[in-house]
Amino acid sequence: MSMLSRAGIAILGAAMAAWTQTAPPLKINFAKDAPLAVVSAAPGESRSDARGGAMVLDLHTALTLRNTSPLRVRGVTLLVATQEFTPGGKGSVTVPSLDVPPGDTFPLRIDLRLLRPLMPGIGTMAEVTIDGVLFEDLSFYGPNKLNSRRQMTAWELEARRDRRHLRSILEAKGQEALRQELLSCLARLADHPSLDVHLVRRGRATAMAAPEREVRFAFLRMPDSPVEPVSGLARVAGSEARSPRIEVVNRSERPVRYFEIGWIIRDGTGREFLAGSVPASEHGLALAPGARGEVVQDAALRFSSKARPIMIEAMTGFVSQVEFGDGSIWIPGRAALSQPHLNSVLAPSPEEQRLTDLYRRKGLTALIDELKRFK
Repeated sequence: MSMLSRAGIAILGAAMAAWTQTAPPLKINFAKDAPLAVVSAAPGESRSDARGGAMVLDLHTALTLRNTSPLRVRGVTLLVATQEFTPGGKGSVTVPSLDVPPGDTFPLRIDLRLLRPLMPGIGTMAEVTIDGVLFEDLSFYGPNKLNSRRQMTAWELEARRDRRHLRSILEAKGQEALRQELLSCLARLADHPSLDVHLVRRGRATAMAAPEREVRFAFLRMPDSPVEPVSGLARVAGSEARSPRIEVVNRSERPVRYFEIGWIIRDGTGREFLAGSVPASEHGLALAPGARGEVVQDAALRFSSKARPIMIEAMTGFVSQVEFGDGSIWIPGRAALSQPHLNSVLAPSPEEQRLTDLYRRKGLTALIDELKRFK
């Protein structure tokens, strides 16, 4: 090989190395009527690396945003996208449990890994837009492409419920009882059983080809739930469950357009795990008062914990969320969540985790001040 060729390869390699390590710029594109304004954006240690025919973007950006609306902001979801229809090309960042007054600023970090086609010469690697902003009165701004309104509203209702619970303990029993409640929450976090759920292709994937059987759901009673599950089953083979289906009835006087059924599985030793939820269809559900409907998850799911299969012995379901036709949300109350079946498998809510972390880092006085800050 000639010296010129070697020099050319060396120059090309150096150029590629420099290119793959350059921090990809983010285009922040908030609409003119957006209730948030960008004060600053620090790119941090963002990287872009060419792999085959795609570019892998490791995005790490610290934003400072200002609330330009007349209402306090309770939650924000940002959509980060490279290309609309590229697999792995979209991600989101949601920050719940905010309390940002009009005119105040707050930090928001973007830490995502995305893919985009390898297209040299394009300056902007990803675009950041607002998918939704939730306000103190539960009003909402944004296109809601990710259904962030439903999720942020549910989280906000959970946060209010859990703060009321902690304040009631403080007012009725004092600081020591509140401390014990927080220690109990820390213990739940430490002991929470982990479960991995994998979507498998159609056709049996269980290695041991366990015999398939029909397993029916038992259901926990949620006293004030507007939706009641009446029957349900799934085909189970070893650690796999396929096509779970659950029939429900709308017991309320309001139309329902979405609901979720929490799913608990029990193994042969009697240990229970939260296996996620069976959601109603994202589109087209219209469950009138008194009407019955069925939700079917057309998938096969494999469950494991710490790389070991969970052999499904029994299944339990419970209503975990309901959205009415007007967009309002129902969630279970604290009394319903205290049932032994639920208390042992449910992780603390995002707000409980935030408050428990505050207690761990800054102590009980800081936590009490935080509880008083929210109305």
